[in-house]
Amino acid sequence: MRIAFVPIDNRPVCYSLAKDIAEIDGSIKLFIPPRKLLGDLKKNADTEGLLKWLENLETIDALILSLDTITYGGLIPSRRGCETLEELKKRINRIKPLLAGRKVYAFSSIMRISNNNYNEEEKEYWKDWGKKIFEYSFSGGKINDGIPDEILKDYLDTRKRNFEINKIYLEWQKEGLFDTLIFSKDDCAEKGFNVEEARELEKLGGKTKTGADEIPLSLLARAVEKEIAIYPEFTEPLYKNCISNYEDVSIEKSVLGQLELCGFKLADSKDNADIILVVNNFIEKQGELVMGWETEPFSKTFTPPDKPYCIADARYANGADNTFVNQVLEKLNLNNFYGYAGWNTTANTLGSLLAGVKLKWKAEKYNHKAFLKLQMIRFLDDWAYQANLRGLINSPRDIKELMKPYETKLSGIFNYLSPNLIQYSYPWNRKFEIEVSL
Repeated sequence: MRIAFVPIDNRPVCYSLAKDIAEIDGSIKLFIPPRKLLGDLKKNADTEGLLKWLENLETIDALILSLDTITYGGLIPSRRGCETLEELKKRINRIKPLLAGRKVYAFSSIMRISNNNYNEEEKEYWKDWGKKIFEYSFSGGKINDGIPDEILKDYLDTRKRNFEINKIYLEWQKEGLFDTLIFSKDDCAEKGFNVEEARELEKLGGKTKTGADEIPLSLLARAVEKEIAIYPEFTEPLYKNCISNYEDVSIEKSVLGQLELCGFKLADSKDNADIILVVNNFIEKQGELVMGWETEPFSKTFTPPDKPYCIADARYANGADNTFVNQVLEKLNLNNFYGYAGWNTTANTLGSLLAGVKLKWKAEKYNHKAFLKLQMIRFLDDWAYQANLRGLINSPRDIKELMKPYETKLSGIFNYLSPNLIQYSYPWNRKFEIEVSL
């Protein structure tokens, strides 16, 4: 199968992870733009270069397209950019003819509203007014705690511009240009302008999903059509109706939504399932290690299912549950194991995990070495770094020595015999993400 994949930006979880997952099945040829064409924290994507890349594509079976990348230059520029609606319309009209005759799986984001005063990924004024803008949105515009008129106008104008672009994409969907079109709810709360926009798009016939970074991977899974029945098993079944951080739906609905988007069948029982999806969910409130938000860690005994299983570790946002992972690794059965993920939001974890599961299941040319490599990277990143080392360092630094105990343990489990060749880097020069290179 020949799949073209246009990521959100050049982060490892958007770019490298797609390639690592695709390598699990050697029958899949992934066409992905040169990394230099994609945006980063401060640089927009080269939209002209990406359009030329799309124009020159070989014959493909599917196109996974992050529309924000072409429209705005990336997910972050979609919130920071100053282009007018008319300028953006001219740009996207160049995309339209490139979609005709192709099986296109696309997504476009609904602009997020982060609940903080960090402007690293927002417009400059977010450092002073971000939290108040969130509260204004959460109240439906009823509570305005002194936000200057010019700032509020700019913010609302940007929202309206992006919403109008999404409505254009919805019209394209009705014209038959997309096999699948998803509007993503990035870093969402239970209420707000973004939630209202999602409802409006749904009324107009659009399909929305909570999440963002993982959705191209979920669409990759959807493009690989296989009949697989999955049964979700929660470690805390009494709390599956609780809502994860940065999301607006219960963790159970998040799981079911990702299963549907990835093209899985929901099994009605463990006995009738091909694969068990173990979800390490939280009690009442999801933890967040870096922010210091506590939750009760896993305190039971983990028993691996006696049939194929995969693990979504969602007890904490932005990192693994240490007590849970230690049990998982002690009892890991590689013969039945289909993957682990525990990064960032619940939706991020689920989408990336399920993409790997989809490709591993009855792969035409299964590459076990690629699967083991993917697991090494996920445990080193989601568990070793995010849950343990990230909180110990004040800024990006050499962490090779600190990672050695984790490398040694994981190398023995996943048969990676060259831990001295593992390298770590900070692609966006911040602690939030690292790139693990094997």
